[in-house]
Amino acid sequence: MKFSIPGKPRGRGRIERFFETVNQRLLCMLPGYSPPGCADKKPVLTVPTLEQALKVFIIEQYHQKSHSATGLTPLERWQEHGFLPQLPESLEKLDLLLLTVAKSRRVQQDGIRFQSLRYIDPLLAAYVGESVMVRYDPRDMAEIRVFYQNRFLCRAVCQELAGETVSLKDIIRARRQRQRDLRQIIDQRRSLVDQWFKIPGAANPSASEVRPERATQPEPTNKTTLKRYATD
Repeated sequence: MKFSIPGKPRGRGRIERFFETVNQRLLCMLPGYSPPGCADKKPVLTVPTLEQALKVFIIEQYHQKSHSATGLTPLERWQEHGFLPQLPESLEKLDLLLLTVAKSRRVQQDGIRFQSLRYIDPLLAAYVGESVMVRYDPRDMAEIRVFYQNRFLCRAVCQELAGETVSLKDIIRARRQRQRDLRQIIDQRRSLVDQWFKIPGAANPSASEVRPERATQPEPTNKTTLKRYATD
């Protein structure tokens, strides 16, 4: 994992323990295995062969060996139907775990602006100016979950998408289509301007077409209101 330091697997103990078990009980028994500090051997296993060996090890060996703490095999432990997954206390905390896409936003007077959409909820009125964390499902942008100081605050709804299921991909696709349409309009207008400049005399009007008010404007007189001495 990227959040752990090499050589100090504090945040990845479970997956490292799995790799160690596979390494000690399976890989060391396969041909071509070369432990650290030994000369590299020529690899002889293919991916399908390794996959089949791992499948046989898990089903026929690992699941059939008794655990030192429980005294039961993993298969017997599972078949007792006593395993209950640890669930969050509420659906809001479940959203906090499942909705991994998180963005920081500041609450405005008219709600939260996110992905060029406006999300509102009555509870947001008391948090204007505060920084909140927004979590959302990219497959459904009709509502977002708002968290304040790692606590669930509310579900903000976009009135434009209320009652509909609109994904983030649909929004991006619509924006790109709008950009293409605007670019096409701009290109058409540019072509019209270029055609107008190609007309003889359109780009360089003659002197007779100059507005008459410019030619008949009187020249300003240099008058001064300063008093002069008699000797000037």
